[in-house]
Amino acid sequence: MAKKIVAEVTIQIPAGKAAPGPPVGPSLGAYGINLPLFIKEYNERSVREWEAGTIVPARVTIFGDRSYNFELKTPPAAVLIKKALGLAAGSASSKLDKKGTLSLDQLRQIATVKLPDLNTDDVEAAMRIIAGTCRQMGVDVEGETPGGDGG
Repeated sequence: MAKKIVAEVTIQIPAGKAAPGPPVGPSLGAYGINLPLFIKEYNERSVREWEAGTIVPARVTIFGDRSYNFELKTPPAAVLIKKALGLAAGSASSKLDKKGTLSLDQLRQIATVKLPDLNTDDVEAAMRIIAGTCRQMGVDVEGETPGGDGG
């Protein structure tokens, strides 16, 4: 018989840097799961799959018997874009303050990484989704008309 799901919680933590404090403790501690075990498993798996310090979301499913399982997601598109361009942050005013230009190769690479978590299985569509995030961050995409809608 299937276990009863009590909650599904999504948290975003830097890879390898989960600790009992916020956001892990308050988000998951209330459900009575074994926090030290979760933290150890998250840190090991996240560093194995992503560079240490990269924000990696995890969807934690908590069951009635206080057991859990979790699935690592891909880092947010903004994190991958900032990493590709070496930016500390996106632009506060995306139309006026441009932070850089992403090449089509970089865009394709980011779209390929994000593909499992997007609602498409087409790389070209994923590239358009990521290009939209770029526009919101004040990042131009190579070959796109400035201020254009990308398609």
